[in-house]
Amino acid sequence: MKHLLFSLLCLPLLLKAENPPNVIFVLVDNLGNGDVKCFNPQTLHRTPHLDQMAVEGTRFTSYYSASGVCTPSRAALMTGCYPYRVDMHVSDKGGLVLQPVAAKGLNPKETTVAEVMKTAGYTTAIIGKWHLGDQPEFLPTRQGFDSFFGIPYSDDMVKELRPDEWPELPLMRDEKVIEAPVDRDNLTKRYTEEAVKFITAHQDKPFFLYLPHAMPGSTKDPYASPAFKDKSANGHWGDSIEELDWSMGEILSTLKKLHLDEKTLVIWTSDNGAPNRKPPQGSNAPYEGWGYNTSEGAMRVPCIARWPGHVQAGRECRELCSMMDILPTLATMTGVKKPTHTIDGHDITTLLLGQSGATSPSDASGFFYYFGDQLQAVRSGPWKLYLPLEAKRMGGAKKQASPMQLFNVRDDESEKEEVSNAHPRIVERLMKLADEAREELGDADRIGKGHREAGHVDQPTARVKL
Repeated sequence: MKHLLFSLLCLPLLLKAENPPNVIFVLVDNLGNGDVKCFNPQTLHRTPHLDQMAVEGTRFTSYYSASGVCTPSRAALMTGCYPYRVDMHVSDKGGLVLQPVAAKGLNPKETTVAEVMKTAGYTTAIIGKWHLGDQPEFLPTRQGFDSFFGIPYSDDMVKELRPDEWPELPLMRDEKVIEAPVDRDNLTKRYTEEAVKFITAHQDKPFFLYLPHAMPGSTKDPYASPAFKDKSANGHWGDSIEELDWSMGEILSTLKKLHLDEKTLVIWTSDNGAPNRKPPQGSNAPYEGWGYNTSEGAMRVPCIARWPGHVQAGRECRELCSMMDILPTLATMTGVKKPTHTIDGHDITTLLLGQSGATSPSDASGFFYYFGDQLQAVRSGPWKLYLPLEAKRMGGAKKQASPMQLFNVRDDESEKEEVSNAHPRIVERLMKLADEAREELGDADRIGKGHREAGHVDQPTARVKL
């Protein structure tokens, strides 16, 4: 036991001295916790490859996106910061996500996770959906990625919906449009094929692959290729998810075939929870709420990490962690210094590698639930405090009052028992953390002292010419 404990304690240091792993980070779109069988046995979806990945790796069941919507959550992943800190919490037009031909984008002055990996000598690629700015200054190839194959914004932002404002959905390679409009039915298939090619071509040197799928996506009728269309027990939503599971299987199979299995850390997760549809399609079970807000269902997402011989197999990690932790964790694992400017994520290497007794660094600092610029809740340890708000923003023009509520969301996952009266000291501590966040990050009535500006262009142009 002593030898095992010593090995676990020293492993982060050993990683710096030896060859660190290849990294594949897979981000799916709008997929809820209840949509995958290893997180929800009652799901209608067949997800054998993700289930096997969980058997061979660790499931994180208190893992959060930093936003309940797409653009801010991806900004948090790329920068290790709350979206409000880096001014990516709203679009240039005041919406929750960037629209096509936006004048705003992720500031190239920010240090991205791709730039961290390049500093460590990695070849970097993004295959999939970017959605952090479609102007040349903001494209992935200007943000640390050696190559880009994918779409610059969401697949639900297309000419057929807003023909006077939004262009066709373009497929890009690096900074050039190669198709417009792209066939959305085959996006998952094509991204997977491109990912396999990239892994094969770079098998002899360290690589970082960011694979942000567009599916199941925001459209009311999700897309899937003919091999998966109308094959699931849950309509086109299920078809799309089962194809995403196939995609993960293809990538893991490629790693095994190339003898990269024990040399590659694979992390799979979602940008936010499933949105509310009528009739219901996705599921965030057992969490309360739907996507696009600050509920558990919107921001608490499924996450699986797999790295044979390093990440413990068949384990569940219930410690609080988030998308923002990826950048500092990979910096530690590759021996690269974190950005010199302030970031909000924490190094969770000990949690990732299953070190005995490891706890969440976020328990002390708190985790904050923002809707746009409004702070609505805070979590520390098992406790989530919904803040008392005179006008709680819910999306669009809807506003309503919100009472203070406290839940133990680690054990009471469905938030059935409100316990604020029984724990006044916990409430006091979480309210103090909220005040500190307002000072540093900001709130609806103020901009925090740690706020940094997003990137802007004066005259954005459409990127659809072949």
